[in-house]
Amino acid sequence: MATELAPVASFDSIGDDAERAAALFTEMAKVLQHPRCLNCHPVSGGPLQGDDMQPHQPTVVRAQGMGAVGMECSTCHGNENVAYVGAEGSVPGHEPWMLAPVSMGWVGLSVPEICAQLKDPERNGGRDLAEIHEHNAEDGLVGWGWHPGEGRTPAPGSQEQFGALTQAWIDAGAGCPS
Repeated sequence: MATELAPVASFDSIGDDAERAAALFTEMAKVLQHPRCLNCHPVSGGPLQGDDMQPHQPTVVRAQGMGAVGMECSTCHGNENVAYVGAEGSVPGHEPWMLAPVSMGWVGLSVPEICAQLKDPERNGGRDLAEIHEHNAEDGLVGWGWHPGEGRTPAPGSQEQFGALTQAWIDAGAGCPS
């Protein structure tokens, strides 16, 4: 897993906007394909967990993104990470804690497929490019990926860097790698 993100300035030498956008998105994919993102962007069933992306234990199912009645995400996941008592690790938390809709599932998709999905309002929650930037740069649940609690590897770089890469990708035309 990547631990760093290249700064936006490192893409300045790419003169062609389409090539620059593709390179920027490929850098963004280091975050998008990291377990901190993929665990909550599965393509089926329920969430995954851990750096090895195992099925969530206890078994839970997707229902409106918040879990099934009586087993909602908030049953175990509170407003913040909670360290285990007497053991290593933690229960992740953020308000709200939820799965992305199935239409936003990325597990098993290639970088070009994730890019196309991310730009498609039919599959991205109705977001335009400005809202995608806001989500990547400012959303607290996205930001949790860089502060995941004990026992989890943070996403590469920082949310600020990810937001800057997202804006640079948009500014270059939001093209996808091939």
